[in-house]
Formats: sequence, C-alpha cells, structure tokens
Amino acid sequence: MVDGPSPLGDFLQARRARLRPEDVGLRDLGPRRRVAGLRREELARLAGVSVSYYTRLEQGLSRGASAEVLEAIAGALLLDDHERDHLERLAGASRRVPRARRPRPEKLADETRDLLRSLDGVPALVLGRRTDVLAWNPLGHALLAGHVDPLSPEDPARRPNMSRMLFLDPHCRELYGDWRRKVRAVVGNLRIAVGRHPEDRLLAELIGELTMKSPEFVALWGDHRVTPCDAATYELRHPVVGTVTVTQQTLVLARSPGQSVVVCTTPAGSPSEAAMALLRQASAGDRPGRTAPPPHGDHFAARLSSPCGQDDFVVSHRLEAGAGQRPLPRASRGSRS
Repeated sequence: MVDGPSPLGDFLQARRARLRPEDVGLRDLGPRRRVAGLRREELARLAGVSVSYYTRLEQGLSRGASAEVLEAIAGALLLDDHERDHLERLAGASRRVPRARRPRPEKLADETRDLLRSLDGVPALVLGRRTDVLAWNPLGHALLAGHVDPLSPEDPARRPNMSRMLFLDPHCRELYGDWRRKVRAVVGNLRIAVGRHPEDRLLAELIGELTMKSPEFVALWGDHRVTPCDAATYELRHPVVGTVTVTQQTLVLARSPGQSVVVCTTPAGSPSEAAMALLRQASAGDRPGRTAPPPHGDHFAARLSSPCGQDDFVVSHRLEAGAGQRPLPRASRGSRS
C-alpha cells in the first residue's frame, strides 16, 4: 500500500485534524489542545463508538468496521460524497491482503482509438489509471506537451505521465497560469486511484518518486484531499499561441476501467478559439501526409521546437487581420525537457 501500514488510519487522522470543535458543535472547554483539530475521544463520541475502538481503527489494528460504523464516522467528520466513497474503498482494502501481481501495461481499446480519432478538431488525450498518457491526438499533443516525442505513448516503457510532468517538467509547470490549482486537482485524483488500486505497485512507485523529488507534492499528498478531475477551466500560457483559456473535461470510459479521455474546449468566438485554430493548423502541417490549409491574410511565422531532437523548423501561417490582435510569442530555440 502506498501510505504505509494504514492508509485508512492516515485518512481518518488527516480529516480529524481538519475539524475544529466549533465546526461540529462542541465547546472547547478542556485543557490546552496539543493536537490540531478534534481529539480522538471527541470524534469517537460524535460517531457513537468507543474511544478504544476508534483508536484501533486509526492505528490499523481493527480491519472489520461495519458499514454503519463507517457511515457514523463519515458523518462525524463531515465528509462529502467523494470523501465518503474514498473512506469505504480504504476500509474495504484494509480487509483484504493484497496479492503480489506483476503489473501489466495498460492497453488502448480499438473503440477508444476510434473515439480519439473522431475528436480530431479539439485537443484530446487518453489517460490510464496512473495518469500515463496512453494516446493523444496531434492537437492534444501540441497544446499540452509539444516538447515531448509525439510517438512516446505508443511505447509503454516511454509513456509520458501527466502527474510526473506537471510536478517535475518545467515546460508543463510553466504552461498553467494557476499551476497550484491544477496540481491540487491532480493529487486529489491520485488519492482516489490509490484507494481503488491499493495493490498497484507502479502507482506506488509513482507516488514514491514524486515524494522524493517534489516538496510541493509532499505537502499536497499529506493533506489527504480527495477530488476527482472532472471539469475545470484553466489559463494556459502556450509558447507558440500565447494565452489560451480552455475547459478540461474528463470523460470516463465505461468499457476500459480506470481509463479516461480528457478533452480541452474553448469558448465559441473567443480569442482562445482563434489561437486554437492557429495551433490546429500548425499541428496539421506537422503530420505525415497532411498539408496545412493554404495561407491567406497577414503573414505569421512561428518557430516550433522539434520533439524528436532534430533541428528547429518553421511553420508559417497567414491570419486574417483582426482588431486587437497582438503578436504571438516565439518558442525559445532549442527548448527541450
């Protein structure tokens, strides 16, 4: 298991520390508090269980909590629906002895590949349960990781991992205007994945690597916040097309458990939509056998960094002149991760 001997206990302790007596209607008349949040005896009283039983539950010594007890504890901790589901998964995992399994690389189903191909007009990528990139379309690659080899998702040994890239890759870190809000969502989603797959060694290795290499990850992971990545709007500072506002929506694949499609959309008629059209032209011109639309209007040249380590190349486009249009930034020459 990722958290040590008692992921369930760690979660309970973190949520208990988040509450103050006044949050649950208690008057703090006792001696000076030595711990943050509620004491164990206060939480046990609110949940209607003995202090000794709740203490054993936090310490990982009791593994048979009933659904009624878990519901009472969830109510005492003021857990939301996502946190309640996470509590139930952790409790269920604590009752089982994980079997040692050799992790198998996740595969992309043919129907998922067909779905991704049909989303050619918008940036999209397929993520596995460990946030590995299983596939992306050209526009998704150009928007979120243009400095990475576009063919890397096809080789399980070289697949990019979005969690690793967001914390450890300077290019991806600088892409998000509000990087901290993005990684908070990523960490909350990883918490859910760990609760669902406590025996996944590769997932545990990913958490271990991020813990060793990123102090920001350590702080967020220790908070035990549970948040699914479903839909959120972010401002991206793209090195080629400038500032773009996108809504990232996560679509769960029913026939491929643990996998999801992330789609990025822009408001209709917005400057972000125009910037995405330019990026679409650039990514189309870079595809084998594809030719970018004929140029028209004012000329614009953007220098893109080749993801395969080759010399930089120039993609030229012509844009219709528009009010308030400003020059788009050039990507730095030789930028590599």
